[in-house]
Amino acid sequence: MAFLTDRKRAVGWGAAKSGTEHHWAMKKSSVALLFLVPFFIFTFGGALGGTYEEVLAYYSRPFPAIVAGLTLLVGFHHFNMGVQVLIEDYVHGAMEKILILLMTCLSYGAAAVGLFAIARIAL
Repeated sequence: MAFLTDRKRAVGWGAAKSGTEHHWAMKKSSVALLFLVPFFIFTFGGALGGTYEEVLAYYSRPFPAIVAGLTLLVGFHHFNMGVQVLIEDYVHGAMEKILILLMTCLSYGAAAVGLFAIARIAL
């Protein structure tokens, strides 16, 4: 074992075959959030400080509701991918798969609840 070269030690320990795809997905969601978050803050500012009825009327319009929904979807998708990377780096074995499954259910469940709330307000 002491006579193995660095290359020979590295053979079989290659990439997981999805690192580049995951990296580009994170980059795309980051760029989308770069545009969506300021739009969300801009649209949310119009409803800030209003009464309950004014906020309902404001989010009944399509543009603020669509921006809020897209921000929720992209934000929770980005969150899910980031937490998945953390879990893959620091947790191993069966617990890794369990935590990834739980965090995926949690992030997409929270996005579904948020979209339901926005749809309820908008419709």
